[in-house]
Amino acid sequence: MKHFTSIFAAAVAAVSLSNVAFAQDSEAFKLPEQCSTANGGAMGHMSGGSTEGGMDAMMGMENMDMDSMPEHVRENMQKMMQTMPAMHEGMMNENPNVAFACGMIAHHQGAIDMAEVMLEHGDDEELRTLAETIIEAQKAEIEDMTTWLAENAN
Repeated sequence: MKHFTSIFAAAVAAVSLSNVAFAQDSEAFKLPEQCSTANGGAMGHMSGGSTEGGMDAMMGMENMDMDSMPEHVRENMQKMMQTMPAMHEGMMNENPNVAFACGMIAHHQGAIDMAEVMLEHGDDEELRTLAETIIEAQKAEIEDMTTWLAENAN
């Protein structure tokens, strides 16, 4: 578990440190409008997905060479660059129910993205089946939370 945590922390830091050109290639993940920090988030200090001065300084990974990474790693990193800022923004909502739903929507989208990369590059049948199950379940849960937000978040 420690190894996984270290890898995850490194991936998150790398996402924060990726060069601007790499970030420009990705489309930003959009949360439902109810998740906007303008709609109840007093702590939206990371608006616009900026990570300036954030994890990069903390983790010391500002010189990471994305070009030397395998394709599946680069694709996962690019997908994380789309969802991590949205997850952070969603969790900043002052309403704990809205914060949970918004953060989880972005988190679940990240799981879908990782599963799609697995299906594109992985060849283990057991993991491919699991990835398909994850995609189906996470899409349903995103739909549930999006519906809840539309009906309950003001």
